Amino acid sequence: MTRTINLIFRVVDVALVALLFGMTVMVFVNVVLRYGFGSGIDVSDELSRFFFVWLIFLGAIAAMHRNMHIGFDLVLLLAPRPLRRAILVVANGLVVVVCGLLITGALQQFDINATNIAPVTRLPMIWVFGAVIPMAGAIGLIAALRMLGYLTGRLTSLPRGGEVAP
Repeated sequence: MTRTINLIFRVVDVALVALLFGMTVMVFVNVVLRYGFGSGIDVSDELSRFFFVWLIFLGAIAAMHRNMHIGFDLVLLLAPRPLRRAILVVANGLVVVVCGLLITGALQQFDINATNIAPVTRLPMIWVFGAVIPMAGAIGLIAALRMLGYLTGRLTSLPRGGEVAP
């Protein structure tokens, strides 16, 4: 199971690299073509925006996996140990609720975004706005598992940036 989870997050990391590389190449080539030759590739502006949106949302998944989201932990550090677990349970529970709201909203907008077409690439805009669905699903799942870990006592240490919870 751990190997599968590590493989999934490795795929996310590879996708992040590919998106950043593709976005950088498209923007660079377009700048060279516009300033050097007076023309450009129309599709690269739109695709680089799409890549950037996916880069942000997939990056949020990778950051959640590594405990690298910005957090205010002064209260957590000052609280007694039993209260720390309760605070972490509540915090992760709130993350799960917000992710549920994001998924609900995205699914309600799905039909609208699936029929809106991007002007240049002619891709349905669900390819852009739909990025919130895997992001909210993955982050919600991670937060739910952490919440259960703190509830059951399996997770006892404070989350540290850059570390993956067991």
